[in-house]
Amino acid sequence: MLSAEPIITLHDLLSTVWHQENDPEAGNEGDLILALVARQHRANFELWHIEDEARRPGAADAQLAGIKRRIDSTNQRRNDAVEELDRSLLQGLAARGLPNPDAVLHSETPGLMIDRLSILALKIYHTREETCREDAPEGHVERNCERLAILEEQRADLAACFNALWSDILAGRRRFKLYRQLKMYNDPALNPAIYGKGPK
Repeated sequence: MLSAEPIITLHDLLSTVWHQENDPEAGNEGDLILALVARQHRANFELWHIEDEARRPGAADAQLAGIKRRIDSTNQRRNDAVEELDRSLLQGLAARGLPNPDAVLHSETPGLMIDRLSILALKIYHTREETCREDAPEGHVERNCERLAILEEQRADLAACFNALWSDILAGRRRFKLYRQLKMYNDPALNPAIYGKGPK
């Protein structure tokens, strides 16, 4: 049965490994779903650090333009990975005659919940770093210890909701659908700033 616990364990492991070794292939072996979880987490990991570059004081306009393009392409990978997760989960369920078409529809998909768990893992990793800073100003460590406790509670709550949803899906009480993100900004046929149509 799919559960949040191995997903959280993998998120935390990869967050540590990637900050130490930055090996993008780590986590891509073994279980198909966990490999997709790792791929989706990698996109969030890269997005986090690219956005940090955009906030660096003194960044030139040309640099910011390049960073914005990297943010867009990485965010596209993130959304594609969420869809691939949901698609794979639905394929596995279909072999068991699920989801029940008459069940209550759940608007948030498992893939989107895994995305939220991924972001929380990164927040927890970086907040924990701040609790260990020896050069931090007075009160900094204490504030971040409080923030860390809040983030851990939020992740535990989300994990419980994820597990409850999956249990309900397997029992035929709830269902979810594949929701396409249909992003327009990276498509040259849909973004007027790319295909040349100016603003009205």
